[in-house]
Amino acid sequence: MNTALSFTGRKRVRKDFGRIPTIASMPNLIEVQKNSYEYFLQKGLGPDERPDSGLQAVFKSVFPIADFSESSSLEFVKYELEAPKYDVEECQQRGMTYAAPLKVTLRLIVFEVDEDTGSKSVLDIKEQDVYMGDMPLMTDNGTFVINGTERVIVSQMHRSPGVFFDHDKGKTHSSGKYLFAARIIPYRGSWLDFEFDA
Repeated sequence: MNTALSFTGRKRVRKDFGRIPTIASMPNLIEVQKNSYEYFLQKGLGPDERPDSGLQAVFKSVFPIADFSESSSLEFVKYELEAPKYDVEECQQRGMTYAAPLKVTLRLIVFEVDEDTGSKSVLDIKEQDVYMGDMPLMTDNGTFVINGTERVIVSQMHRSPGVFFDHDKGKTHSSGKYLFAARIIPYRGSWLDFEFDA
């Protein structure tokens, strides 16, 4: 006899009338998703122990940010995920998102630029924790609770960056004239399509 928790939290009795015994244990099919998200967040590692991957790599790819005159620069120091305010069941009951506050430590460096030589000297350095938003957390079931509703991630194929050429084999025009097309797919940003019938 097996007991499981229902949606309301009460225990219900589940009876097994099967005659075939269990031969092999069922593998955890969502373990890959859970491990991937844990690797992305690197929640259990300290700021100095984190490898340059996942969320750490995202911040490092964006920072440092310099202004147009290069008189100041904003650098990324570290990030920290705090404990979530509510647990999974409470988020489902209240219609909230199960998430943890994401705080990022940033360093602002202000330079004094010498107009004659163009050399820069540090004028001021300020370091501050900035609240960036709430990062949704994955539950033990491999799902996310968004606005009280359990949702899953559905993986999709990703088109490789590059330039692709194609034609419609004369199906668009009634005369059988080919319509050529080129598509530029950048690594980051929007796609660009060209169509010409020359």
